[in-house]
Amino acid sequence: MRRPSEPRPSERRPRFTAAQRWAHRGTAALMLACLATAACLYLPPLAQLVGRRRLVAGVHEWCGLLLPVPYLLALASRAMRRDSRRLGRFTAADRAWLRSVRRRGAHRPAGKFNAGQKLYAQWTLGAMLVMLGTGLLMWFTGLAPAVWRTGATFVHDWFALAVAVVTTGHLRMAYQDPEARRGMRTGTVDRAWAAREHPDWPEEPGPR
Repeated sequence: MRRPSEPRPSERRPRFTAAQRWAHRGTAALMLACLATAACLYLPPLAQLVGRRRLVAGVHEWCGLLLPVPYLLALASRAMRRDSRRLGRFTAADRAWLRSVRRRGAHRPAGKFNAGQKLYAQWTLGAMLVMLGTGLLMWFTGLAPAVWRTGATFVHDWFALAVAVVTTGHLRMAYQDPEARRGMRTGTVDRAWAAREHPDWPEEPGPR
């Protein structure tokens, strides 16, 4: 029996499939593991506290290699492929959303994903590829000359710092929006929230 505090099913709108939610959780877990182990490798106080540098380095390397796997597996889902196309396409409405944010306007046109979410998704995918490529050059020393490995280390370290900053911002934004978190946790969102935050998100068959 439905409790009085629970919204009726008609008040909820499908947003993410189980495959999409598990891909998000898997990617988040691997990303946080990479950041935590990187901190233990590069910050002397944490390195001394944790110790076992070889084990920490191994965990960091394998989590980095596995980072793209949840997304690649989820691409078997039609809904994930459809949303990937949405996230990779920047439209006039997205530019209007960014202008509205800059001017603190109330009306912010957005489809299923707003411009900020698209930029974050594109940044994350690009950063993953850069981190994976530079990490492989650092790990397999025979792949490239020493000067390449030096450059890869420089890029890897600074990208790691940027990823930490951007991820912190992402977590902060998620904390400020309980309904968005609920959508990622349960797969559905409140219809009033969807109409307010994503007014141009068209009705469509439930995600598969």
